[in-house]
Amino acid sequence: MASISQFLSALGQYNFLQAALITSILVGVMSGVIGSFIILRGLSLMGDAISHAVLPGVAVAYMLGINLLLGASIFGILAAMLIGYVASHSKLKNDTAIGIVFSAFYALGFVLISLAESSSNLHHILFGNVLAVSDRDLITTTCVLIAVILFIVIFYKELLITSFDETFARTYGLRTQMVHYALMLMLTLVTVSSLQTVGIILVVAMLITPAATAFLWTNKLHWMLVDSAIFGALASLIGLFLSYTLNWSSGPAIVLVAAFIFGVSFIFSPKQGLVFKLKQA
Repeated sequence: MASISQFLSALGQYNFLQAALITSILVGVMSGVIGSFIILRGLSLMGDAISHAVLPGVAVAYMLGINLLLGASIFGILAAMLIGYVASHSKLKNDTAIGIVFSAFYALGFVLISLAESSSNLHHILFGNVLAVSDRDLITTTCVLIAVILFIVIFYKELLITSFDETFARTYGLRTQMVHYALMLMLTLVTVSSLQTVGIILVVAMLITPAATAFLWTNKLHWMLVDSAIFGALASLIGLFLSYTLNWSSGPAIVLVAAFIFGVSFIFSPKQGLVFKLKQA
């Protein structure tokens, strides 16, 4: 096993490792920030659905030779709209509509990938390989992070109100549906830009786990956004180190670190941790 000093030495020598580190941290930050709104709005299942629904978009974009973000974004928004339509025009509950739509899109993605004869890339699409990240991936991830930050800064008030009281938001005159679909678009962009790092299967974990960890430490939204970004970045940094030194897949390594940080927080966080509750009992 390589030591930390060896990892740092390699980091100074190899450009691919530098790009992997920067990309991992960027993905951790934006996943944590967007994930905060996802869990506050009770949309964890929607995050899972979007992350799986982008697969056919990725396949179509691959076959047409266009930017993956474009194809995946179209299918991600289409899935969100279809879920809303099915849930509002039937007696089915929202989670049922989510399960039907995302499983259908996911299956379609597999079929399209096999037709595109790109099954050799399927493992990286599903589980990620941050050590193979390109300069183009890094630029794309940076642009998505900037878009996410601008979106939150500009629409912070709308996101805050709709996340905690959608009924009041409607009476206040906010267009809640527009805010919802804008958030779904950001979620889709984050999902696609995370493919190279953690893959489709595990991206939902990065959307939920750092944000859930931050939720244990604070009840203020602005601090939750900051904490979730820190936890996401920390999980990405340590996960990349483990991936490089132990030859683990980058996605599972990053997600396991994020889960470990959540576990520690679940036990020791003030006011919500198990230790605190035992002391209060």
